[in-house]
Amino acid sequence: MQKASNGPRSGSQPAVQADRRGGRTVSRQVLADHVYEELLASLMDGRLEPGAAVSIDGTARELDVSPTPVREALARLEHTGMVRRVALKGYRVAPVFTREDFAELMEARLAIEPVNARLACARLTPQRLAELEQAVEDLKSAPRGPSFAEYKDYLEADERFHQLIAQQTGNQFMVSAYAALGGQVQRFRLFGGVGITDAEYAIAEHQSVLDALSTGDPKKAEAAMADHVQKVRARAIADAPAD
Repeated sequence: MQKASNGPRSGSQPAVQADRRGGRTVSRQVLADHVYEELLASLMDGRLEPGAAVSIDGTARELDVSPTPVREALARLEHTGMVRRVALKGYRVAPVFTREDFAELMEARLAIEPVNARLACARLTPQRLAELEQAVEDLKSAPRGPSFAEYKDYLEADERFHQLIAQQTGNQFMVSAYAALGGQVQRFRLFGGVGITDAEYAIAEHQSVLDALSTGDPKKAEAAMADHVQKVRARAIADAPAD
């Protein structure tokens, strides 16, 4: 992919590249985001199966971009656990999420997220409360169709709700701890066969967490989040195929 013509550079401006599809000039970050969304959709819709190789050059040709945004997108996906980089072999789609993997993930969520809710409740601002209310409203109104394109807004609102709570703790280490879990939850949805089958239950539980946070009682917020995570675990185990 060709670079834009040389001109004045500013440290605050993103790198710019030409998009061959339309001759437009777009930022490198926009290209990386586009590639990330395309790869994520292929993973979530099953077009890239567990164990499959993901070719950087092949993906770049398919999406008509340079290899650079593909590498950046794969690095982001590696952070979520959805792909893995194998020495001398490149990237491969992560293996199936086992029940043992899931049990460990939920154990970690139960250790982190109720504490996040308790800490966030003690520091909750009107602005952050409004953002959490909007996340729940977005969750309620988001489509839940069978393809990733139809339910990605639902997943985004779900993730945003939990991320906002983590950020409101005011504790950088709790934020980092939660960030390490977020993508793994999607990975279980992908390989565990869960999909979006529990929306009505999950929305009600998010509303309960929001209501508890609104009371200003940290213990209620902690208990509501613990209840939500425990119910997510129970539903997912019931829906997941046997190992």
